[in-house]
Amino acid sequence: MSDEFGPDTLGVRAGGLRSDFGEHSEALVLTASFVFSSAAQAARRFANEEPGNIYSRFTNPTVKMFQSRLAALEGAEACVATATGMAAVATTAMGLLSAGDHVVAARGVFGTVVPLLNQVLARFGVATTWVDATDLDAWRAAVRPETKLLFAETPSNPVCEIVDIAGLAGIAREAGAVLAIDNCMCSPALQRPMALGADLVVHSATKYIDGQGRVLGGAIAGRRDLVEGPLFNFVRTAGPAISPFNAWICLKGLETLRLRVEAQSARALGLARFLEEHPKVERVLYPGLASHPQHALAMRQQSAGGPVLSFVVRGGREAAWRVVDGTRLASITANFGDTKTTICHPASTTHGRLPPAEREAAGVVEGLLRVAAGLEDVADIRADLERGLAAA
Repeated sequence: MSDEFGPDTLGVRAGGLRSDFGEHSEALVLTASFVFSSAAQAARRFANEEPGNIYSRFTNPTVKMFQSRLAALEGAEACVATATGMAAVATTAMGLLSAGDHVVAARGVFGTVVPLLNQVLARFGVATTWVDATDLDAWRAAVRPETKLLFAETPSNPVCEIVDIAGLAGIAREAGAVLAIDNCMCSPALQRPMALGADLVVHSATKYIDGQGRVLGGAIAGRRDLVEGPLFNFVRTAGPAISPFNAWICLKGLETLRLRVEAQSARALGLARFLEEHPKVERVLYPGLASHPQHALAMRQQSAGGPVLSFVVRGGREAAWRVVDGTRLASITANFGDTKTTICHPASTTHGRLPPAEREAAGVVEGLLRVAAGLEDVADIRADLERGLAAA
């Protein structure tokens, strides 16, 4: 579907394929392989001389519908889906980089990205420089002649730092590098990095795209030459593919994405305002608050503050754990993007494998808690956080 349609229409209609059965809901095609009409057709398919399905590791109608719909929502030319969000990050790195290449990455990324770049990619001769996500001068100074990839999350998980996407895109263009933006925390319902100059948009579809905590999935949307070239080829060869069932769940999740994310963002803003006034809270990290250091930038790039907020409890880890254990409604889990409100202590969970100095440098202090607002009554979520804070 073309850009003449609005995002709500694209979320419901884009990428649809209909078989001879005439089904209205998109079909779930559960098959490992596809049958050819002849040996000659099989040869043509494998030689890329004829379009069509071959094997569900890299061609499947349900997966294709999910990819097409997400690409439409992101304003991207193409999309390739993966088994998980981390598989999407790994595909981006492994598909684009070679020995001797250099990456510049934001220091405050999701914890598992750090060992991926520092340990796994380093073994293959790829170097990484970590910078303050909000400092464009630091990004510019870190670029080398061999820099091939700039990678950032915005907002970042869990401290909600905001990256100037347009400014970073300019640096990437000057360097001849690819800019990849992780849009997991906002989703295309609130932010479209491609419109601001990003080359690729990375997703953990496990989060808001599914939206109900049911399946794992990932995706990379962006420039056709990158997505349908090295990234698709890596997925086809290495096999970090999404299953058709998981793709179908994520495809249907896109239909209600904006409604869910906007409602959850409104709840998060109300919670952030409440927490900002609480005496046991040292500070609140939420892009929708005027007190956020990049609030103005966030409101230029995003249509809302997002469903995720973090706050620092006075008293460090001991007090933070008491808050978590004192809640009764929020789910104590490291996942987010669910219809159910979740709470976690990043320093001992999502970022627990990082050395303390690296956690501190990324803003993941011992008193930090991350809350992802669900779709429960906001008064009930607030009362639950009050209950937890009373325990601290």
